[in-house]
Amino acid sequence: MSLSSFIKKQFIDILHWTEESDGVLAWRFPMQDFEIQYGASLTVRESQMAVFVNEGQIADVFGPGMYKLTTQTLPVLTYLKNWDKLFESPFKSDVYFFSTRLQLGRKWGTPQPITIRDQDFGMVRLRAFGMYSYKLADPKKFYSEISGTRESYTVDELEQQLRNLVVASMSATLGGSDLPFLDMAANQVLLADSMKAQMLPTFERYGLALDNFAVENISLPEELQKAIDTRISMGMMGDLGKYTQYQAASSIPLAAQNEGGLAGIGAGLAAGVGVGQMMSDAMRQAMQPDAAAAPAPAQPPAAAAPVADDPAARLEKLKGLLDKGLISAADYDSAKAEILKKLIG
Repeated sequence: MSLSSFIKKQFIDILHWTEESDGVLAWRFPMQDFEIQYGASLTVRESQMAVFVNEGQIADVFGPGMYKLTTQTLPVLTYLKNWDKLFESPFKSDVYFFSTRLQLGRKWGTPQPITIRDQDFGMVRLRAFGMYSYKLADPKKFYSEISGTRESYTVDELEQQLRNLVVASMSATLGGSDLPFLDMAANQVLLADSMKAQMLPTFERYGLALDNFAVENISLPEELQKAIDTRISMGMMGDLGKYTQYQAASSIPLAAQNEGGLAGIGAGLAAGVGVGQMMSDAMRQAMQPDAAAAPAPAQPPAAAAPVADDPAARLEKLKGLLDKGLISAADYDSAKAEILKKLIG
């Protein structure tokens, strides 16, 4: 090499990375037509690591600190180049900086529902989402497996691959947990810990360290959620016979406001109680198959229903409603006067 060619060469004296923006995991120092001056300074800041790549091979990895690039600080590179300790000249290698900062607030979720077996509902389709955080721990593995020789590699580019890993792990964890859906909400922390333990080896393979993993919500499709809401409502009703009686009693004040409304209250209430009793008996028999199979005891013959136009029967019904507080005294007096008027003529 002539002296003029040597002078024209451009040398690098300082290598460093200031991370001007967030979200960059790997960055290659610009080396085009440049060579590193022997004895140059390499500055690796806290939350960073640097990797020297020479002729396609990783030569050295540097943690935080400031280094003078000599044959003493680059022993592997020295071996590759077969340098002599007295040989001082520029050298050309690729230098990659890696951010080891914690990557917080990364979101994960299931793009499609996951089908699993459930103890209560048989086959169910679940959706889930949550948050996780990680950091780059081994730049050598990350360079070899993920980033390669690209000028930069960002968090967003890695995101899709990590999401797929999370969803695959979640499917395996939920499918093998034997935990009913109704108990999952109370065990989300345990599920998250189990999923994290399953994903740690995979993250480590890529040079990453999974720091935190959280399951924020596990939900069912809307139609199945409505079915569960109906089931919960039926459970809250308790005795359907009493529930039907309550509904009939609640309708009495409204019926009293309408002309002729009180006349059919007694029959309506009796019908409501009968329907409620029938529904209650049917549900009790369905829940107790053995009892349903046994012969039903003989029922006494039903008493003849009172004639609807019998004034005494109507007065007796009204008096019973008054005694139970289902109608007011004013309503009772008004209806009584009307009955007596028709009776006397």
